[in-house]
Amino acid sequence: MPETAPLFKGIGYPVLQNRTFASRSEALACATGDIELTQDGRTGLVHNAAFESDLVVYDQGYDNEQGHSQAFRDHLLDVRRRIGTHFAGRKLLEVGCGKGLFLEMLIEAGFDVIGVDPSYTGDNPRVVRDFFGPELGVKADCIVLRHVLEHIPNPVSFLRMIANANDGGLIYVEVPCLDWIAQKRAWFDIFYEHVNYFRLSDLEAMFGQVLAAERIFGGQYLGIFADLATLKSPSIEVTGPFRLPDGFLSGLKETAEALAGGDYAVWGGASKGVVFSLLMSQYGLAPLLAIDINPAKQDRYMPVSGVGIVSPQVALASLGPGSSIVVMNDNYLDEIRALAGDRFNLLTVTK
Repeated sequence: MPETAPLFKGIGYPVLQNRTFASRSEALACATGDIELTQDGRTGLVHNAAFESDLVVYDQGYDNEQGHSQAFRDHLLDVRRRIGTHFAGRKLLEVGCGKGLFLEMLIEAGFDVIGVDPSYTGDNPRVVRDFFGPELGVKADCIVLRHVLEHIPNPVSFLRMIANANDGGLIYVEVPCLDWIAQKRAWFDIFYEHVNYFRLSDLEAMFGQVLAAERIFGGQYLGIFADLATLKSPSIEVTGPFRLPDGFLSGLKETAEALAGGDYAVWGGASKGVVFSLLMSQYGLAPLLAIDINPAKQDRYMPVSGVGIVSPQVALASLGPGSSIVVMNDNYLDEIRALAGDRFNLLTVTK
């Protein structure tokens, strides 16, 4: 497929930013890959042309759970409400249900739902520990596909496989918003394991019938309800060309200059914090530590940078008054401020 000139290049990113390590030496030696974002000249979709799928293995050691945050749970409750509006009374299938948090929330609300995910570690018999495909023989009236499509090398083909295996049905798709990344100059929100980056116009152009489509979670995510039977290939003539804004990486240098000369911590041991710590370490300015409320990440180490992750309680007890803490996601700022109080200098990196 014809492609435009590269939009963004990055070298030495962890192939899985949501995998932590038991030792710093393991973290430093983890697998890495390069990023070369380009826009397909036919479909208009933005993807990593340097992506190598063989490097990425999703298993039970993969952990992208964000539900320990009340702010994120509020987002999930909002999504559950939206699903109730469009999928009420129908059987649901969550493809890529992860550790099962959202699936359990759906069950609690009375939905008839099953899940599929090879990284699942729980004991709910409603979940199949496998990748979804026609050979599983699992079907439902409606598909829930949250934060999966950005990981799939050929997203339209993947959706077509789901449509064929499920004999059509309705679908809810949720992915990160490329326009938010561009508008906020969020250089720390580009990851190797995200092979695709979507605009709202991209998702809308994939379906002939869209029930609802909008930006959610403070604009960081996109959510779309559509009819799988109307799936089609998007076109750049419809979605339009894309480019990152001038000065997209200017905040990287500005942040490095602001943090030079003193120790600091990062609040967020997941995707954004991992990439931020990696790029800061390339300036010789790796954070002293990372803070995360997910117990599964605590006392472990971030990939590539080797920065240690600790609980909020440990971090706040060990950091001196006035220490700088970089908050990786503004959506959690009020929640973090409530925990940290006024003893620390909380910084954000979005424009």
